Amino acid sequence: MTEASVVYKPSNERPWKRVVGLRRLILTSLVLLQTAFAATMLKDLLPYRGEDGLEIAIIVVFAILFCWISIGFWLGIFGFMLRLRGGDPHSLMGASSEAQRQQVPFARTAVLMPIYNEPVDRSLGGLASVYKSIEATGALEHFDFYILSDSRDPEVWLAEQAAWYDLTQSLNAGGKLFYRRRPLNQNYKSGNVADFFRRWGKNYRYAVVLDADSLMAGDTLTTMVQLMQLNPKVGILQTAPSLINAQSVFAKAQQFANRLYGPIFTSGLAGLQLGEAVFWGHNAIIRVDAFMKHCGLKKLRGFGLFKGPITSHDFVEAAYMGRAGYEVWLEPELTHSYEESPPSLVDELTRDKRWAKGNLQHIWIMLGARRLKLAHRLAFLNGIMSYVTSPIWFIFLVLTTVAAARLYLLPIDYFPEAYSPYPLWPRWEPDQAMWLLALIACLLFAPKLLALLDAVVQGEIRRFGGLRSAFKSLLGEIMLSMLLAPVRMLSHTRSVLEGLFNLKLSWAGQNRSDELRWRDAIVNQAPGSILAIAWAGFAYWLDTAFFWWSLPVAVPLILAAPTSVLSSRVRLGRFVHRHGFFHTPEEADRDELRRILPKVTPSKLRPVRGGRFVQAIIDPEINHVHRLLGHHHGGGIKATVLATLRRRCLLHGAEAMTRSEVTSLLQDRESMLWLHEQVWRSSPDSAWSPYLVHRSDARGTLGASN
Repeated sequence: MTEASVVYKPSNERPWKRVVGLRRLILTSLVLLQTAFAATMLKDLLPYRGEDGLEIAIIVVFAILFCWISIGFWLGIFGFMLRLRGGDPHSLMGASSEAQRQQVPFARTAVLMPIYNEPVDRSLGGLASVYKSIEATGALEHFDFYILSDSRDPEVWLAEQAAWYDLTQSLNAGGKLFYRRRPLNQNYKSGNVADFFRRWGKNYRYAVVLDADSLMAGDTLTTMVQLMQLNPKVGILQTAPSLINAQSVFAKAQQFANRLYGPIFTSGLAGLQLGEAVFWGHNAIIRVDAFMKHCGLKKLRGFGLFKGPITSHDFVEAAYMGRAGYEVWLEPELTHSYEESPPSLVDELTRDKRWAKGNLQHIWIMLGARRLKLAHRLAFLNGIMSYVTSPIWFIFLVLTTVAAARLYLLPIDYFPEAYSPYPLWPRWEPDQAMWLLALIACLLFAPKLLALLDAVVQGEIRRFGGLRSAFKSLLGEIMLSMLLAPVRMLSHTRSVLEGLFNLKLSWAGQNRSDELRWRDAIVNQAPGSILAIAWAGFAYWLDTAFFWWSLPVAVPLILAAPTSVLSSRVRLGRFVHRHGFFHTPEEADRDELRRILPKVTPSKLRPVRGGRFVQAIIDPEINHVHRLLGHHHGGGIKATVLATLRRRCLLHGAEAMTRSEVTSLLQDRESMLWLHEQVWRSSPDSAWSPYLVHRSDARGTLGASN
C-alpha cells in the first residue's frame, strides 16, 4: 500500500493523562504505606528501638532499599492485573484495531544498525534476516537499511565491508542496503546515529534503531510504522525485546527470567508510564523530524562526571521528546522483538560499568534541565537508583555490622536519648525479625510466582516445557539470582564510585559468545572474595548468631569466581536444558522463529589467508568495493607519507605494517589501487607470493584458506 493510496485520519487526542495520574497516585500510596510499615517493624526490633544516631541511619537506609523493592512488587502486581483483563485498554495498540492499522499507508523508514567491533556474522547476518522478514510482508519498498560502523580494528571493518557487499548481492539489495564507517567516532553510539540524521535524516519520516544483537520481525516493524502514522503525537515507540539465542547457564537463566517475568513487569511499567515512557536506545522507532529538531545532545557543562558528552543517551532523548510535546510509548504487545544476553556475569558487569556511569550523569540533567516532565525526571531517578541501590545496600551491611559490634564489644548504653531520666533496656526480637524477613521475601518472590500463574492463564505454560519444568526453572533461577546478587552489589558499588570519580572507561564491542576463563574470573572476583572472607571471619569472632546472618551475603561472594566460570559454560547450559531447566517459548517455537526471521549469513566471512587487509589488496572485487568506500587524499605531505607506507608494504608485506599504518592505507583509494596492481605484478619471490596461489587464474582468487 503506497503512502498516497489511502486517506486516513490520525488520532490527535487520547484521554490517557487522567488515567495515568490516578495509577501513579495509587502506586505511590501503596509503596509509601508499605515502606512506613516495614520501617516501623525494623525500628521496633532494633536493640535501642531507633533512639540513637546509628539505628536512625539503619532505618533510613533500610527504608530506601525497601521502597525500591516495593516499587518492583507493585509493578508486577499491576502488570499481572492488566494482563488478566486482556491487556491495557489505554495502550497505544488498544487505541486502534488491526483493520484500522491495515488501512494506514506506509512512509519512508530507515532501519539503522550502529556497530562497533562486533561479531560481523551475527550483526550483519541479523540485519539481513530483518531485511528478508520485511520483504516477506510486501512492504520492502518503504524501508532502507543502514549499517553505521564505528569499528576501529581494520580486520573487523574490512570484514564488515566484505559482508555488506556480499549481502547486497545475495539479497539483491542494491540501493536498499547501505554501509558507512565514520573516520572519527565522536560521542559513541549517539554520535553515530546523529551523524546519520545530519546526512540522510531529511529523506525519511521514521527510523528504526537496532543494536548489533537485535532481531525484529517484519510484521512487528510494519505495525510500528502504522501506529506512528495513526498517532502523529508519538515521537518514539519502544518495544520490549525478549532474549534469545542463550547458550551458557547464565544466559539461559537470564533468558528464562526475561521471558517468564518480563510480560507482567513490562505491562506494569507501560501501564504506569503510558505516553511518558522511556527509550532504551534500540528495537524502537523514532519520528525523525521531531528527533532531529528536539533531541540533539549538547555536552554537559558541569564538572568531572558532569562534563563532556552524554554517554547514556536514550533516557535523555525520550525526556527531550516529551519536553517538546511528543509522546513516548512502551508497547508490550509488539511481539517478535529480540536481543541477546551477555554470556557471563563478568561480561554483564563490564557492560554495567558504562551504564552506571551514564546513569549517574543523569543526575545533572534530572536536576538542571528545564521543562522536563515529572515522569521523565522520575525515570532518570529510577535509572540512577538501579545502580545506587547497590552502594546503599553495602552501607546497610556496614551499619548493621557496626551495630552488632557495638552491642557485643562496647558497654551497653542505657540512656541513648540525651537528658532522659528513664533507662532503655536493649533487646532483640528474633520472631519479629523473621516476620520482617518474610515480608521482604514476599516482595521479592511473589511477583515471580504470579508470572508463573500468568503463563498458565495465558496458555503459554506448555511452551515453557510444562508446569513442572517451568516451576523447577523458576526455583533454579531464584537460587542463581541469590548467588549473583551480592556479586552484582559489590561490582555496582565499585562502578558507582568509579563513575563519581569520573574514571575513564574503554568503549569496546561486547563479548556475545565467549566463555569466561578461570584467570579472568579470579582476577575480577578476588577482591570481593577476600573482603567477604574477612567479614565472615569477623562476624564469627564477634558472635556465632551474627556469623550465620552474614552467610547469605558472604558465601556467594566467596564463591563468585567458580560461579562466574561455571555459569558461563555452554556445555553446562546444554546439560541443564536437557534436564528440563530454562525452556522458553522461542525455543519451543524455533520453526516459527526461523520463518519470521530466516537466518542469513554472509558467505564472504569464511577465513582468508593473511587476513582481511591482504584480501582487500589482492582480491579484485573486494579491492574495487573497498576503494569505492575509501577517500581521495590529494597531494601534500599526506600523499608523501602514504607513498612511503605503500612502498614499504609492497616490499616487506602486510606483516611489517602497524595497525595505524594499515588504517591509513585502507582509507586511501590511490594507495589501495596501487598496491593491488603492484602486488599482482610482483616477482615470485616477493613477500606477497604465498598469497598469490593461482597467479594464472586471472586474479580470481580470494586468498581463501583450505
